[in-house]
Amino acid sequence: MTADGIDEHFLGTDAGEHAYRAATEHAVEAAVEATDTDDPFDGVEPDAVREALPDDVLPASGVGLDAAIDEVSTDVLAHTVNASHPRTAAHLHCPPMVSGLAAETMLSATNQSLDSYDQSGAATVVEERLIEALGDLFGLDEGTDGVVTSGGTQSNFQALLLARDRYCRERFDHDVQRDGLPPEADDLRIVCSAEAHFTAEQSAHHLGLGHNAVSTVETDDDHRMDVDALDATLERLDAAGKHVFAVVGTAGTTDFGAIDPLDALADHAADHDAWFHVDAAFGGALALTDDADRLGGLSRADSVSVDFHKLFFQPISCGALLVDDRADFGYAARNDDYLNPADSALPNLVWKSTQTTRRFDALKPYLAFRALGRDGFETIVKTVLTTANRAAALLDSAPDFELLAEPSLNTVLFRYEPRELDDDELDALNTAAREALFRDGRAVIARTEVDGVEALKLTLMNPRTTLNDVAETLDALRDVAEDVDVGTLTA
Repeated sequence: MTADGIDEHFLGTDAGEHAYRAATEHAVEAAVEATDTDDPFDGVEPDAVREALPDDVLPASGVGLDAAIDEVSTDVLAHTVNASHPRTAAHLHCPPMVSGLAAETMLSATNQSLDSYDQSGAATVVEERLIEALGDLFGLDEGTDGVVTSGGTQSNFQALLLARDRYCRERFDHDVQRDGLPPEADDLRIVCSAEAHFTAEQSAHHLGLGHNAVSTVETDDDHRMDVDALDATLERLDAAGKHVFAVVGTAGTTDFGAIDPLDALADHAADHDAWFHVDAAFGGALALTDDADRLGGLSRADSVSVDFHKLFFQPISCGALLVDDRADFGYAARNDDYLNPADSALPNLVWKSTQTTRRFDALKPYLAFRALGRDGFETIVKTVLTTANRAAALLDSAPDFELLAEPSLNTVLFRYEPRELDDDELDALNTAAREALFRDGRAVIARTEVDGVEALKLTLMNPRTTLNDVAETLDALRDVAEDVDVGTLTA
């Protein structure tokens, strides 16, 4: 490429604008084609993908943008999982709203960086307004602040980072940011449900405390943290001289969608001067519905994780961390003269984030909230919850399936039991049938473990999914299971 050809690769010139419009239209056509499929997956094996991709990712001379988009359409998009297909039901992997796709177009083209105001302008203020709206939505105090994150994992980590540092400062008069972990670090503990997301342990590792710093509490018959077991856990830790610096409540466990008794957890956290964090990455969207009372106690949290790429239906990645007292962000804040000098009057958001360069992801929920309002979101969220309940009833009535739990949100746990087999044989059959179904491509479902046995899971994220789609998924599972030789698997 010569210097004369540079303009067509950047906005700000007539040539660049023309190229952008043409490329965007071409890319939209490719994306629409990739999401207009009969089945959610074509069953391609990884080796076949590797073989189809060009040998030279960085050739000496490029093939041109049109040709490169065509390559991606054929070699990549055609072999991805169609998240917008009504029979994609494995993970908390939502079909993105059109408003989110529109927002992605705008935020990527303008390429704002949310670390400093002089790289973002109005985008910084939009994020601030979004955080204010979320604080109101969850009933948090007037002093609430927050930051947009990549999702629940980052939000949970940052919450526990602030919790640890505040506890060490207040209990041990120790500044972790300056001096590292205190001598008492080996006795620091995080308490959460046995059904809590793995990021509690992952965060403990990243915080230098290790997985053993996480004490898990048994759950009740509804898979919520058992309050009596929590009492016993806290008494045991107290007797052993441990320091509980954080109690984590879950509003929507990954498998069961269970919501812990948040009010009771808030009481226990307060009694121990511990930070109360609520992981609402999954269930937080209930606040938009008439089931918002199921989140009772969330308003008492020191921090809340929100995930917009789940039941808020925004493109990956997009989440938020809310902190009840904005001053708590100060435990991990820093200033640098080139970026956010201490004497700046501008709202430079980098002091609240574990990231420096950060996308304008706040635009996605902002645009969706403005476009749909509470009523629109409630309709969509309630639709997927209703479908889950109907799917559970269908499974419960089928003679060859066992429903393992009533849905709390939109996950449905079940087990395929077509004939008399022992537990090991049923485990092998369910695992193999799920993998065969993925390769078959007619439906995508998940597997997990429930009470020590292999289970299958429908995560019904798509409001377009009907009961007929669920029935077709079950029929496809039956079909592929017929070819599974259980005897070979368990020999």
